[in-house]
Amino acid sequence: MLIVSSSQPHANPVPRRRRPFDAVYAFGDSFTDTGNTHSATGPSGFMFVSNLPYGSTFFHRPTNRYSDGRLVIDFVAQSLSLPFLPPYLDRKADKSSGVNFAVAGSTAIIHSFFVKNNLTLNITPQSIQTQLAWFDKFLESKGCRDSIATASQCAAVFEDALIWVGEIGANDYAYSFGSSFSSQTIQRLAINSVTRFLQAILKKGAKYVVVQGLPPTGCLTLSLFLTSPENRDDLGCAASANNQSISHNTALQAKIHLFRQKYPKSVIVYADYYNAFRKVIKNPRTYGFKELHKVCCGYGGGEYNFDYFNACGSPNSSSCNDPSEYINWDGVHLTEVMYRVMADAFVNGTFSDPPFSYLLWKKRQSV
Repeated sequence: MLIVSSSQPHANPVPRRRRPFDAVYAFGDSFTDTGNTHSATGPSGFMFVSNLPYGSTFFHRPTNRYSDGRLVIDFVAQSLSLPFLPPYLDRKADKSSGVNFAVAGSTAIIHSFFVKNNLTLNITPQSIQTQLAWFDKFLESKGCRDSIATASQCAAVFEDALIWVGEIGANDYAYSFGSSFSSQTIQRLAINSVTRFLQAILKKGAKYVVVQGLPPTGCLTLSLFLTSPENRDDLGCAASANNQSISHNTALQAKIHLFRQKYPKSVIVYADYYNAFRKVIKNPRTYGFKELHKVCCGYGGGEYNFDYFNACGSPNSSSCNDPSEYINWDGVHLTEVMYRVMADAFVNGTFSDPPFSYLLWKKRQSV
């Protein structure tokens, strides 16, 4: 069993030959971003990520992660005896053990769609296709290009690499909220974009891929804040948003099933964010959570302690004494403890299909 550690990575890294993977390449949005986005370019309303108390629990300083500490991808890297993944845009970082291409505010649908349709909430000009372009550029530096002549170089890159596709698509629904576009249209466009992304990396030779679904976005404080009390499901969350996530995940899993048939030599794991999160909501005390929907870092007190115009990190905001008792950190993002619980559910638990242990077994068989 891999350990999703609550401590720092090994001071003396485990020798490469004993690690399951030599590198991890990650993609996604703010749930996965380890520093590609800074305050000036982050999602509107959550632009104080460069201020404390972001990062206060583990790093004791802001790292441009949208949490009080580590994210799912950080715990995954630790469980694989690898260092934290540096953001791609950090030109000076050591990228020998992987790179994080995720961008906070990023969408599945290409950015120009939101600009063309005047959906101005999207101030982040990156999408999953942007991240793919960055990845292509990085691969070129490794001698891996889209040509037969470099097939061996590409094989060398992917042989010992885990591709981790963090959740992507939640922003697409958020940015189009209240517009003339139906959720079905957004879903179709978003799934098509993610499909093109997965097709591209599998065609390049990716052998070990994990794809996260969307969490129950209706359980994020912002969704509860924006919807009426009548719009609630059995989790006490915004039913409309959660139904949207369920539908999106169903469509995504259908695409993954097709890719497994088309690329039988690759292992493609679906990480079930929705149901892993749901289990916590249904059994919060088991994990030490006392607050399901109220934010740890916010403003105003009351039921949610949330005010969009006084978001976490802003001058008027404040944070709770013990983030480990909270699921929601700032209204859209989760606390370090919740991210750790999710990572454990994916890596060691029953919320990956096939299990993550199967992916590791297949990797060992290839040696």
